Amino acid sequence: MNHHLPWVAERVRLFRDSDANFARWARGYGPIVHNDQTQLRVHELAQVLVAGGKAADTASVYRMLWAADRLAAAGMWLTVHMTYADKVHPDGREMVSEDFKEAPEGHTGGSLNIVPAYVGYLAANALTGLTRGWLMGQGHCVAGIDSVNLLVGNMTPRHAERYDRSEEGLTRFARDFYGYAIDAGGRPASPLGSHVGPNTAGGLSEGGYLGFAELQYVHMPLRGERLVVFLSDGAFEEQRGSDWAPRWWRAEDCGFVAPFMILNGRRIEQRSTMQQQGGQEWFHQHLRLNGFDPMEIDGTDPAAFAWAVHAMEERLAACAAAVAAGSIQYPVPLHYTVAEAPKGFGFPGAGTNAAHNLPLAGNPRVDALARQQFNEGARALFVPAGELDEALAVLCRHRDQQRSLERDHPLARRRVDAPAMPAAQWHAVGTGTVSPMAALDAAFAAIVQANPQLRPRVGNPDELRSNRMGQTLDLLKHRVFAPEPGLAEAVDGAVITALNEEAVVSAALGNKGGINLVVSYEAFAVKMLGALRQEILFARHQAEAGNPPGWLSVVTVATSHTWENGKNEQSHQDPTLAEALLGEMSDTARVLFPVDANSAVAALRAAYRTHGEFWTLVVPKRPMTGRLSGEQAQQMVEQGARVVKACEAPEVLLIAIGAYQLQQALLAADRLDGTGHPTAVTCVVEPGRFRLPRDEREGTFVANDAVLEALFPPAATARVILSHMRPEATLGVLRRIDTGPRRTRALGYIARGGTLDVAGMLFANRCTWAHAVAEAAEALGVDPAGLLGGDELAAVRGRGDPRTVMTAE
Repeated sequence: MNHHLPWVAERVRLFRDSDANFARWARGYGPIVHNDQTQLRVHELAQVLVAGGKAADTASVYRMLWAADRLAAAGMWLTVHMTYADKVHPDGREMVSEDFKEAPEGHTGGSLNIVPAYVGYLAANALTGLTRGWLMGQGHCVAGIDSVNLLVGNMTPRHAERYDRSEEGLTRFARDFYGYAIDAGGRPASPLGSHVGPNTAGGLSEGGYLGFAELQYVHMPLRGERLVVFLSDGAFEEQRGSDWAPRWWRAEDCGFVAPFMILNGRRIEQRSTMQQQGGQEWFHQHLRLNGFDPMEIDGTDPAAFAWAVHAMEERLAACAAAVAAGSIQYPVPLHYTVAEAPKGFGFPGAGTNAAHNLPLAGNPRVDALARQQFNEGARALFVPAGELDEALAVLCRHRDQQRSLERDHPLARRRVDAPAMPAAQWHAVGTGTVSPMAALDAAFAAIVQANPQLRPRVGNPDELRSNRMGQTLDLLKHRVFAPEPGLAEAVDGAVITALNEEAVVSAALGNKGGINLVVSYEAFAVKMLGALRQEILFARHQAEAGNPPGWLSVVTVATSHTWENGKNEQSHQDPTLAEALLGEMSDTARVLFPVDANSAVAALRAAYRTHGEFWTLVVPKRPMTGRLSGEQAQQMVEQGARVVKACEAPEVLLIAIGAYQLQQALLAADRLDGTGHPTAVTCVVEPGRFRLPRDEREGTFVANDAVLEALFPPAATARVILSHMRPEATLGVLRRIDTGPRRTRALGYIARGGTLDVAGMLFANRCTWAHAVAEAAEALGVDPAGLLGGDELAAVRGRGDPRTVMTAE
């Protein structure tokens, strides 16, 4: 884009000469300069806002943007103090050596770049009288957000009680940033973090994993809501899938999105791939090829951001109206703004590699040149208190406009009522086999139909029908542009399908105003782990901060799982997802192993009665014998486990985690009982309920000692755990029921597999009923030969025919 066309320069000169208010704003402030193109756009925006009844006159628009310049400069001034200053002087005096931190820290360049963007967002809200949501992908730039929020008084209670614009409040603010203080409980003592956290006003995501905001944003606002998104050029090469956003947007069920890429051109140590490919021109072509309508603005100017928010929404509204009128069809071009700025704009070191972190030549506390650079840079950004007060009075008119503060934007205050639950369709016990996935499918479809007020999203990376989710697919359909006759496809489909696990799980994670399900092969769901973990951590931190999330819990189903997916080689046999999620706090990351149709349905229904949690259900898709009635299944899910074979005085306790493991445990119990060793069997559906708690919150979640003793009789000190997971991971979680290495044995996945059936997988990993009997014998101190036949024992010891012990049901 050419900002220097002579006719543009001449036209905006006329505007400045004829309108003192326009000229006053156009002069900019400090390093903030309004180029001719931005001036022309702002002049037009003012006319539109007046014509639309959003502004009383153009002068009020220019005053608002004049105020935004001052706020942006003051925000950058405070941001650099967060990195470098040990003392903050609101009068802007020159800083001396002892005013600086001994060890400065901060992602300063990106934080500086986010300030004009965020101030532009605030200005757009003030100009239109609407409080939009905001999302930032580059969470390490939080200093810029927190600085501006402090100045405008848009703070969470934890920040508001600790920080203000006084010298004491600002100094505490700077010292808390990377202060590394820790409280007695081992948690960070400062409410400021290095990334977006639960105390960041309006924050939705930590943004620690680059690229997930790009995947989620299009799915986040409900119809009627508006979201402004700040994206990272680094994330463009970090995570694929954001290019598909135009595939998913529909005016009928999506709110307006206004995405901005902050194009500051560098990774940490080198130029970005985008720059090496050809810079902005190449990127614009890329965007157009993927269904976007790119625009370009000056990324150093808050007014340019405010203009672009309005322009993107205006264009998207026009597209939605055209679709409704039938004059165009989906896909509509999703409007997207590229905001170019040198890394660290507004301060010495801008545009250099150093600007990513510490832009100055050295530490101002001990380096005279760096101290001079800091003082010169801060002086150019300083806004006198009176002038800043005037700017804030112009911008912060929430009460007059009868709108919420940005900390309370709709996406940050999700409160979704628990869904109405239709009557459960339980399956009879012991009368044939039923696919647990098929039962779960029917239950989910019924819940969706009973709750039309909840926008559904089903994240699907592969074959939904193959995973026994046919009813859901027929009901909700794949979201496409041109449905093919005879297929479960629709323009307004709610099944988000792409061969990219990160993209489809993000469709559900973004849809926090609705109801969500993600279905994946267990082995490939591991690719979702980063996205899930970021969400789990943020949600739990919100709960710890006293603001537990109010959105419905998100359910991820891992099926075609390790034990029944042998035909596809060992790459398809991987219980890592469940193991990794059991490493997170179990009150927020819920991991369950249903064993039949009824327990799968009970787990799903229980999940949607909770809020702010992430339920992972590891579910067989092959038909299984029904083991539990509906009532028993509900009790097991509620308690986390159930005794499925009682014994008055057991010598041996078999503990099963997983459907095929329960099969083998019951077979092993028959042999043990028959050889004079009374055996009880307990099925654990949620191992995290029986762990040693790691903090008070988890302590209120895990089972108490009385429940533990009822489920795991202390008299049975010989214990064999048959687990869906690896033995070591299982023992680590279930330490409370471990009677020691001699008396407690664990069987599970030991990284053996290949092209095998279920029975072959069980044998390869030493998890058959016969292996369990042999382990029980060792734990009892008796000879396994007394419990197993010679051919059976030979098979267990790897010297006989495996088929001897490869019993299915």
